[in-house]
Amino acid sequence: MSLTLSTTPTSNISSLANTPSGIDQVKVELDHFKRQTERLDLMNKLHGRMAGILDVSGMIESYSVWLMPLVEHELIGYKNQVRSKKHLFYSGHGPKRRSILAFAEEILNDTNIESSAYLSDDGHYAHKWRIETSEDAGILIILKDEKALLENEINLINESLVILAESLRRGIEYEELFESARKDPLTGLANRRVFEERIHDIMLGAKRYNRPLTMASLDLDRFKMINDNLGHQKGDLVLNQVAEVFNEVIRSTDLLIRIGGDEFLLVMDGTDQKSARILAERLCKAVDELEIWATSSVKLGVSIGMTEWDTEENLDEWMERVDDILYSAKADGRSRVNIC
Repeated sequence: MSLTLSTTPTSNISSLANTPSGIDQVKVELDHFKRQTERLDLMNKLHGRMAGILDVSGMIESYSVWLMPLVEHELIGYKNQVRSKKHLFYSGHGPKRRSILAFAEEILNDTNIESSAYLSDDGHYAHKWRIETSEDAGILIILKDEKALLENEINLINESLVILAESLRRGIEYEELFESARKDPLTGLANRRVFEERIHDIMLGAKRYNRPLTMASLDLDRFKMINDNLGHQKGDLVLNQVAEVFNEVIRSTDLLIRIGGDEFLLVMDGTDQKSARILAERLCKAVDELEIWATSSVKLGVSIGMTEWDTEENLDEWMERVDDILYSAKADGRSRVNIC
């Protein structure tokens, strides 16, 4: 984005200065030029600040930091309407935080396209802008305490939205690329790359804070017969069904990975073997209740091998032990949970 200044030629300024009335006009021109220069400097600083940020949350926070000396505010929120992504930046805490965030959520979800200014019951003012581009649409809100935005503050924000909108578009594209590189394309579960990125930090935290850490290896039983008898399209559908029921059973703190084929890994931080077994048995039951049959007598199931991490072993040793336990679960009759 390029910004330009309209200026009065130097020869014109010199000629105007030769008359009393011209002096006043020169002062007006110079004052206008000064304001333009200051505004251009502000926009260039915003542009430079945004250029080095990739994620949308970081952009919203950086925009808030840039804006604060110019327009005091309590919260900045952004919702991308096309991709259904939402980001809020607010640094406060306690009951006031909950109140402000609830008010902001209400505004972001408001479908009234005519509304641009809001006042909460407890005295918070908010202003909303719609950001439209050829590829995207979003809503930006800026919330203040006890007083509405002034006209010159609104004008400044309007001018800055050109830079912010382009940055947000770039940030959303980056986030989608980042997420897709870490998702299994078939099931939408996290992939091996996520496991490799996170597992060492999880192990380090468990050791530092003396938390139990359990890993489970899951392998679908008789899945090959599903593919052979019903076709790979049905096999893909089955994998999606299994991933869905796994997600329903596990907790938000668990890390579920599709390793490939019909193999999955589940890492349960802060969970000992006894608690992990209860969860694993629920996973077995959930797969059984899908009632997926390869033949009239062969039913899909899942075998699970799991063990708690011994802090004296490295990752490879731990994973090898988990794999051996899974093998024993298969050998012991399948569709079961084995622990060692």
